[in-house]
Amino acid sequence: MRIVLKIGTSTLAHETGRLNIRRVEELCKVMSDLKNAGHEIILVSSGAIGMGVGKLSLHKKPEDIPTKQAAAAVGQCELMYTYDKLFSEYNHTVAQILITGEDIENTERRTNFENTMRRLLELSVIPILNENDSIATEQIVIGDNDTLGAIVATTLQADLLIILSDINGLYTADPHKDKNAVLLHRVEEINPEIEAMIGGVGSKLGTGGMITKIKAAKMTTAKGIDLVIANGDNPSNVYDIVEGKDVGTRFIAKKVD
Repeated sequence: MRIVLKIGTSTLAHETGRLNIRRVEELCKVMSDLKNAGHEIILVSSGAIGMGVGKLSLHKKPEDIPTKQAAAAVGQCELMYTYDKLFSEYNHTVAQILITGEDIENTERRTNFENTMRRLLELSVIPILNENDSIATEQIVIGDNDTLGAIVATTLQADLLIILSDINGLYTADPHKDKNAVLLHRVEEINPEIEAMIGGVGSKLGTGGMITKIKAAKMTTAKGIDLVIANGDNPSNVYDIVEGKDVGTRFIAKKVD
């Protein structure tokens, strides 16, 4: 199975922006184990800006572009150093790929991206992708890593996209406001009723929320790929997700002729 795993900033870092060491170690262990079992793993990792905020001792996520880009440049170093160190402990090699919207929209660049990714997988490497926040601007931005995860999954014909964040999944109502809200474990179709259940933005360090996740689900399910939204606080849940168990919310792929 080819699995794209998107990990949000809230899963990787504490509210301070500093790395959640125990959780990241567990995530890398689970991904390494899945790879040892024969699965192909592609990681789409947020967290560069959030970690940069922590490492630069900023009090909050910056609002101006230059400081955001500076934080991303600082945070990306720590992020990849951590992944390289942890995956190496399980004898797996990682590769870093930073992309912008232009790399997806330009036909030649997209072809180069696809060729590189496919070759990395052939070489048994774990590609780690993030948007190139250090140079991205409004004109060339993808915008969020939920969308990037969906682009990667559909481009490489993945079997499954898993999005881990601080969101348990899709509820029938806002669980913070309605005690009767029920978590939906399976969504067969994204219709207006489902879209009406969408809440607002995510954590203060991230960029996404349920809106971007539903957008990603529309992209993947249309191409025959299941998408699962789950809380990243327990990395071992990824095993159950891969086995098809009811964890979080699974958006069921449409049949593709």
